[in-house]
Amino acid sequence: MTRSRDQDACPGALQVHQAADGALMRVRLPGGVISAAGLATLAHLAADQGGGALELTSRGSLQIRGITDPARVADALSGAGLLPSPTHERVRNIVCSPLSGRRGGLADVRGWVTALDRALQADAALAALPGRFWFSIDDGRGDVSGLRADVGVQITDGGVILLLAGADTGVRLAAGDAVSAMVEVARRFQAVRGTRWRVKELDDPRQLISDHGVAAPAAVGRYAHHTGHPPVGWIAQTLDPAPHRVALGAAVPLGVLPARTAEFLAAIEAPLVVTPWRSVVVCDLTEDVADAALRVLAPLGLVFDQDSPWLTLSACAGSPGCDKSLSDVRADAAAALTEGTPGVHRHFVGCPRACGSPRDAEVLVATGHGYRPRHP
Repeated sequence: MTRSRDQDACPGALQVHQAADGALMRVRLPGGVISAAGLATLAHLAADQGGGALELTSRGSLQIRGITDPARVADALSGAGLLPSPTHERVRNIVCSPLSGRRGGLADVRGWVTALDRALQADAALAALPGRFWFSIDDGRGDVSGLRADVGVQITDGGVILLLAGADTGVRLAAGDAVSAMVEVARRFQAVRGTRWRVKELDDPRQLISDHGVAAPAAVGRYAHHTGHPPVGWIAQTLDPAPHRVALGAAVPLGVLPARTAEFLAAIEAPLVVTPWRSVVVCDLTEDVADAALRVLAPLGLVFDQDSPWLTLSACAGSPGCDKSLSDVRADAAAALTEGTPGVHRHFVGCPRACGSPRDAEVLVATGHGYRPRHP
């Protein structure tokens, strides 16, 4: 597959996208991790310099629309430690099992996220990776592997699986080699990609792992099951060494987090994880703090009910933010909240590009006179 331009226009904190409603800036959060202070900074910028809300992306990032002074926002992000590398800020796309080290999984892989992020920033050649190229680190529960990131690893009882575009390569790694293997694959992709942005666009992705021995040939080409979903509700942190710690998982309807609600989340003063399913996990809480936080956050519109229809509804930006959209798809999606088939994820989009469509979702494309299903 070839493209008309070498580098994609995926926005970052410095590469600003001029949307129909103003400048848009995206802040990468490796592993979705952000501190309370970092979230408070973003909430203030969204209220003071943007459109009054943060948007959660399908890669666990946060973005602000309608920015009036991008340079001022970039300076504030840098001062808050949210822009550690001006050269590599768009390539720090790393998703990770959100509850790793706190509940479930086969190992705590949070350290792998940190190591991978540092390795990416230390390699000058990788600054030229496309902004859409991304990595996944799955702690064995099988949640983020199904997102089909360009390069991924998943822990199993028999070793670490190396994935390319979500497919099992048959390569098995030692845990200590997982990060270096992902970095090497990224280097090779950058060297051969031409105008391609994603691993799946290569004619032969296996050229990226040509010197690796295949330990599990029967597994080659199998895709990880898409089992990921937002961790929602009261979550006991069974792996936490401190007793009686809990996390609160909150789905964010349509991925739009009002700045005022973000301020309340930050005021809890606890670590936060933004998930690739447009939800937030507030971590390491005592039960008393969690109970008080739940009573405040639920009336603000955050969703803590695993059976809520909001968990099976999403939408692209739509009008007025996107000039290609034929409708205000977020308003249309909200109006159709209870109309879908139970358990079926519906994704409303304003044009055939179908931005942000989750895998296995029923995609509904605006026509200007309603919506039609998108057919592959």
